[in-house]
Order: sequence, then C-alpha cells, then structure tokens
Amino acid sequence: MILHIRSAAVLVLAPLAAVGFCDARSSVAPPALRAQVAATSEVPVKPSASTTASTTVPPTPSMPNGTSAATGETRASCPAGMVRAVGEHCTDAELNCLRWLDPPPYQNLRCAEFAAPATCRGKRTPMRFCIDQEEHGAAGSLLPRVNISFLEAKTVCAGEGKRLCREAEWEFACEGEEMRPYPYGFSRVSGTCNIDRTGLGGPNGKLRDLRAPNDAYPKCLSPFGVHNMTGNADEWVERDGPHRSVLRGGWWLPGRNRCRAATAEHGEGYADSQVGFRCCSDG
Repeated sequence: MILHIRSAAVLVLAPLAAVGFCDARSSVAPPALRAQVAATSEVPVKPSASTTASTTVPPTPSMPNGTSAATGETRASCPAGMVRAVGEHCTDAELNCLRWLDPPPYQNLRCAEFAAPATCRGKRTPMRFCIDQEEHGAAGSLLPRVNISFLEAKTVCAGEGKRLCREAEWEFACEGEEMRPYPYGFSRVSGTCNIDRTGLGGPNGKLRDLRAPNDAYPKCLSPFGVHNMTGNADEWVERDGPHRSVLRGGWWLPGRNRCRAATAEHGEGYADSQVGFRCCSDG
C-alpha cells in the first residue's frame, strides 16, 4: 500500500489496541480519542506493487550551509542551547509507504519504510531560524517539562526572549530539506526514539509518565541536530489561522511518531502528562 502524506489533509485513525497501543483511559477507544490519534496528515491511496523493506538509517547529510549537524557548528549563530535550521521547507510533501508494520484493522498507522527520495508537490519556502535543541526541561531534571498548556508555553518562551515554534518551523527542523518522514531517515527504527511504548495506562485512568531523559536516545536527531522531535513529549506549535494550538511529536500515539503528523483538536488551555514544548527564535 502507498501512503500519500500531505500537510493539508486529515484522516481519523484508530489506536493500536491490538498491539498494546490502546487508550490509556479505556479499553475501547472513544471517537474523541480516535480523532486525537490522528488528526494526522495521511491519505491512503491505491496499493503498490513494491514491498521492499529496509531498516537502514540513512546517514545524517551535510547541512544546507555546508556544516554537519554532528559538529555543533549550527549553534554558532544561535543562543546557547539552540541550533540553527536553514534551507527551504516544502509546503506539500508526498511520502509513499512501502511496508506497514501492523495487520488490519490497524494498518496505515506505522510505516516501516517510506520510499526515498520524497517528492515535493508544493512550493519551497526559504527558512532560517533557531530552535531549542532539547525539549523544554523541567527544573533540575533532564526530563522534558509537561502538563503545560499552549498559552503557558507561549508565556515561558516569551520570558526567555524566544517564541513558540511555528508549525512549519517545527516540521522543517524535524525533516530537513529531504522531507524525512522520521527525523533520522526514511525507515522506522523503534529503538532510535522514545516511541512504540506499551502499558500506557496508569492509576485512575491517567497516562503513565513514560518520558525519557535527554541523554536516553542520543541517535534521535533531526538533520539539524535537534533532539527528540518524535517521541518523548508532545510539543505545542503555533498554526496559522483561528485554531492556533497544535501538537507535534509525542511518545504515546504511534500514528503520530513522524515529522508531518499532528493533533489539532485541543484548545489553548489543554494540558496533560504527555504535553510539553520547545521554543524558537528568529535566526
């Protein structure tokens, strides 16, 4: 099966209850959660004859300015703790899935491998900005800060002389000019980032806290060297338009462990144990 992913499209998907990715609050996922699981940008189309798969993670390419994300040189023009993302962002990427990981009725959630290279069907928009290398940390801890609303995140970023990342900025910082489906490449490797977790439910119907410290997944890096963009905390970003509050990344929704997937149904005051953020600034 081929999956075309467009930034403007939305498909509601069901959680992976059969493989341990059920709603932490109920053994049967309600419609509201199914909408949350995905407000992704996925549109399934006709099957493909290609079933070739690979789990090879492509090497990190050179940065658009000629430096490598691994060298730390991209920090030179940004405040401490931030890296610079520069290049051209594709507004409408087409990503073709070659092999799915899960059987029906949970197919179309986790793609084992996408075809490379991806195709840009939209326009390319120049970008240059700084972004926090790590998710915003809890005080005195390597864990990301959570239980914070969109409005609170905006206030914290402003207090640091930054701003909440715009959605297109977050997306570009995650995928780079290659339009990688996963920050580290085109094949899904569960152990690379804090994703594909089971046993999500905790006491009183709450989610278990499955955050990982910043040093737990050193290979979960984007082309620009940004850490934990898929997996770990869901991250608030600001979308253009009347509904500004959107979540990207996150550890507990397997259909959203990709750079182009999003949840867009929560209001600006929503906060929960998996919701965090990172900041951006003009570069």
